[in-house]
Amino acid sequence: MHHSDTIVIGLVSISDRAYDGTYADRGIPALSEWLSLAVKSPFELKTRQIPDEKEQIEKNLLELAEKDRCSLILTTGGTGPGRRDVTPEATLAVATKTMPGLAEQMRNISLHFVPTAVLSRQVAVIRETPDHAVLILNLPGQPNAIRQTLEGVRDPDGTLRVPGIFTAVPYCIELIGGPRIETRETVSKTWRPGTEKN
Repeated sequence: MHHSDTIVIGLVSISDRAYDGTYADRGIPALSEWLSLAVKSPFELKTRQIPDEKEQIEKNLLELAEKDRCSLILTTGGTGPGRRDVTPEATLAVATKTMPGLAEQMRNISLHFVPTAVLSRQVAVIRETPDHAVLILNLPGQPNAIRQTLEGVRDPDGTLRVPGIFTAVPYCIELIGGPRIETRETVSKTWRPGTEKN
């Protein structure tokens, strides 16, 4: 697959109340800030703020994947058991492959902080077309939970105890034909084959 060195990352905040202005969206700012700290490689962000409507979520995911050519899409919000929470269903609707290990690790990390993480229905998927593929991850809605999920669990002295999911994301993107992503190890150390002794 042909790609440029700049990774295009889609950020989608899914919330009725943030969309209608009841409160300010905190998901996209939290994601943008974390990525700016963690990712050394050049990247471009495409952002969307939408309500909890399955059709709108699907439409925006497809546009980001196929029109904007994102290699990674991060959603925030809409993954709980509430009646309006439909982000996982919309994500699965556009998927060609599921990545259950990433979803399991997201819940595993969150369980170190809140017991209600078992209620999360976050999914991780890949959407493939003949000439492009994108990794789509459903992240939590709260800024602290977003950072914890991406970065992992640290001891009080800062030692990493449980790796965050972003440790595996750059290698996954390479495997599906996307650009190479370099990260700042103090925030998120990327794992690739051969790095385990580093």
